Amino acid sequence: MAAKKAKVEALPSTMKELKDTLWKAADKLRGSMDASQYKDVILGLVFLKYVSDAFDERREAIRAELAADGLGEDQIAQLIDDVDEYTGHGVFWVPERARWTYLAENAKGAAATLDEHAKGIGELIDDAMAYIMGTNPSLATTLPMMYNKDNIDQRRLGELLDLLNSAKFTGQGATKARDLLGEVYEYFLEKFARAEGKRGGEFYTPAGVVRVLVEVLRPDHGRVYDPACGSGGMFVQAEKFLEAHNKEGSEISVYGQELNERTWRMAKMNLAIHGLNGNLASRWGDTFARDLHPDMQADFVMANPPFNIKDWARSESDPRWKYGVPPAGNANYAWIQHIISKLADGGSAGVVMANGSMSSNSGGEGEIRAQLVEADLVSCMVALPTQLFRSTGIPVCTWFFAKDKAAGSHGSVDRTGQVLFIDARNLGHMVDRAERALSDEDIALIADTFHAWRGSPAVSADDAEETKTYDDVPGFCYSATLAEVKAADYALTPGRYVGAAEVEDDGEPIEEKIARLSSELFAQFDESDRLAAVVREQLGRVS
Repeated sequence: MAAKKAKVEALPSTMKELKDTLWKAADKLRGSMDASQYKDVILGLVFLKYVSDAFDERREAIRAELAADGLGEDQIAQLIDDVDEYTGHGVFWVPERARWTYLAENAKGAAATLDEHAKGIGELIDDAMAYIMGTNPSLATTLPMMYNKDNIDQRRLGELLDLLNSAKFTGQGATKARDLLGEVYEYFLEKFARAEGKRGGEFYTPAGVVRVLVEVLRPDHGRVYDPACGSGGMFVQAEKFLEAHNKEGSEISVYGQELNERTWRMAKMNLAIHGLNGNLASRWGDTFARDLHPDMQADFVMANPPFNIKDWARSESDPRWKYGVPPAGNANYAWIQHIISKLADGGSAGVVMANGSMSSNSGGEGEIRAQLVEADLVSCMVALPTQLFRSTGIPVCTWFFAKDKAAGSHGSVDRTGQVLFIDARNLGHMVDRAERALSDEDIALIADTFHAWRGSPAVSADDAEETKTYDDVPGFCYSATLAEVKAADYALTPGRYVGAAEVEDDGEPIEEKIARLSSELFAQFDESDRLAAVVREQLGRVS
């Protein structure tokens, strides 16, 4: 009898296969770990793979440059470890014992050796994280060191290490690996957010919602700020926007603040994976209690702050409350005013908020909203579809602010004294029973409507820029004057302004339509009575 051949698992060949394979392998580690620890373990390994790949690519480039200059192996060996040659090119310095090749080789050795003093896989990874943080000050206190804990299955950790090591990324060089690993990182963030349910919203904003902010604001220069930055998704989408328009990430400087320590660490790693030099301050902290960027004025602010916070660091004398003191029981208008206080002249902002913020009058919120409108700061209001957030059932909207709506600031049309209302509640599609998503077409419709209103170019399907003419569309969008908003008691709910969608005329005279529909309705009543009689007869037979 012929011996059975060992089953050889095919390596993932597509991005979807790669992400799914890595997630399945990572999911094996869940075990007895709580979700937040499990998340840190996986994302830390993804980050470690990225920095090592980037380091190896830069090392080979330096070697090639030195060899091209005619230097011999001995001279190359002396010069190839110049740290500045790495950090000067945006690459983290990775000490030898933190490099992926070292870990892969020694992890296998640690598993096979009988030496009780040999380091295990978890200890090797913890050491690697410490080495990287010790030689890269910007990563100090950022990386997780928990891989040698008793509740982490070392055998499965080794399997995940092997899988990351053998995964065949398409393309060449660590630059491509950065893009792919960045995509894996975002995929994992989304999966973790779904797995954690409500708590997942603390670090993850659905990509479609972020893209609405990015495509409307177009953050293509200057300072970009997020006062509740989570895992850095706003910054990553801004970088993708730049790339899509053939611009470099270096065109923007990103600033952020995050309250949760673990989420702050995730953001630092996320930005590093995407090659963004982000100023997230030296630590985490409460934006209201202590603004870590007190003098920074931003060209763009994008934020999804936590909704309806009841317990927050409130001070009535805070200079940020220029338009009124927010109520102690809800921080929504504190976030809004903090964001406005951060806008430079000509700056603009987009903020995700609970729908109630558009019309609430409790705690003086109505008076604050009136002041914001009268100051002509509100540029556009968008009512979003329900169920975009798996973490909350609260309906949401986006507020857009502009320091200057005059022609020439962000478009060719003067919109001083006007507000654009967009009712996008009917957009989106269900991806499963619990979650809705916005398509590329949905996002483009919202963004292009805004840019047509401002007189700035929209981007068509073939990527050619064209300036479209804005028109009110019943049931979808309406450009209101401040007088109209005042007449509505400063309520900013788009449904109050856009009206109902026009019903297409089918050509049937109204009298004939009423007669036809009445006839059909009475016929259905008759059929209902007939079926009821049949049911009674059948029940009588079995009783």
